[in-house]
Amino acid sequence: MRYSAEHKQETRTRVIAAAGQVFRQEGYGGAGIDALTKAAGVTNGAFYGHFKSKGEAFRTAVVEGLEELRQGVAGFIQRQPNDWLKSFASFYLGYKRTCELGESCTLPSLSPDVMRADEETRSAYTVELKKLIAAVAAGLPESTGAGRSEMAAEDRAIVLLSLLSGGVTLARAVSDPALSARIAEIVEQAALISGGLSNTLDQ
Repeated sequence: MRYSAEHKQETRTRVIAAAGQVFRQEGYGGAGIDALTKAAGVTNGAFYGHFKSKGEAFRTAVVEGLEELRQGVAGFIQRQPNDWLKSFASFYLGYKRTCELGESCTLPSLSPDVMRADEETRSAYTVELKKLIAAVAAGLPESTGAGRSEMAAEDRAIVLLSLLSGGVTLARAVSDPALSARIAEIVEQAALISGGLSNTLDQ
């Protein structure tokens, strides 16, 4: 039986989405082919019809995850051009900190696995991260020198992304809910300062 190109694309999209969830939940080492195919609702043959290996599926899931984050940032900027960072940081350190790992952000959840991945995966990650940095930088206010960091917008974007992803990582790792919430609150305040939207930690 021959499937249409549309059906094949829908299947591929479903497999990528399922793979992303499994990789974020279980990590690269804990996600076997059987788990990936079960989550996507496809056979092993169908999986290999779209990807040559688990590594290729992982690379695609990473790229798609970072693209999803970039589009999310762009959406916040478009909807709230003057106050997007506060809303985004609150969402990121709120929902994205407490949701199931399978629904978490690719940046904190899969970056550790990317560090151990092949050069092709790391290169693909690098390309997407540069796009993400540029998207965040585009939404940051210009440096004025009046109490605001003199760092270039892209440098501040790097600091911001590092704060948010690192904060989520630490907050998810601890077993104490109060400490997790404290980490999120402190990191959110620091993120607003690094982004140039706040000058004090006691707002």
